[in-house]
Amino acid sequence: MKDLQNAQLLQNISSLLDNARKKVAGAVNQTIVLTYYEIGRMIVQDEQNGEDRAEYGKAVLKDLSLHLTERFGKGFSITNLQQMKNFYIIYSLQIQQKLSVKLQIADNHENIASNLQSINFNLSWSHYLKLMRIKDPNERKFYEIESYKNNWSLRELQRQYDSALYTRLSLSKNKEEILHLAEKGQVVQKPKDLIKDPYVLEFLGVSEKPNYFMVLPSKQDFINILNSDNGKAS
Repeated sequence: MKDLQNAQLLQNISSLLDNARKKVAGAVNQTIVLTYYEIGRMIVQDEQNGEDRAEYGKAVLKDLSLHLTERFGKGFSITNLQQMKNFYIIYSLQIQQKLSVKLQIADNHENIASNLQSINFNLSWSHYLKLMRIKDPNERKFYEIESYKNNWSLRELQRQYDSALYTRLSLSKNKEEILHLAEKGQVVQKPKDLIKDPYVLEFLGVSEKPNYFMVLPSKQDFINILNSDNGKAS
């Protein structure tokens, strides 16, 4: 490749593109997580209205899985819907502690949107699936904060958890030294890797392909989504 005469121009444009892709990836991830949180809330609210909650809940998830999969494709198995429900149950209490006014079950879309705007989920759905497996709320929150602050990939989060970082920090007198050791070998996830997350592709209804260059879905993907919405409206 021919050398560029203005290397600084290339660097500036590259930095601009990297930052833009990070913002896009972050926005996509947050939209996915917020949507799944709201789906979980709707399922929990519906189950609370059922007479036999246990049996009613199983039947609802089974029916939802069947119809959502037919309309939106894979990503809505019974297991996935149960995870969305668990996500709401686990994080709703944590979120209520953050909000100046506790979240109330909204009666209309405007109130739902207002509540959701007060919620910040800074990690990917893949991260939260891992975090939900941590039973101790303080430990879970610690790894959530550290993942966001240090831009941990899912693999790095798993590595830090397997190393018992939280436990060691809780027992250690020299926390700065252990944190320094924990940062060794840290992998910073790239925007293009974020958008390749199978949960992101699944949410967007985009096929997972081994090689592609576009960060966002193609024009045809958007056309397919629009056609799908028009079909539902009719």
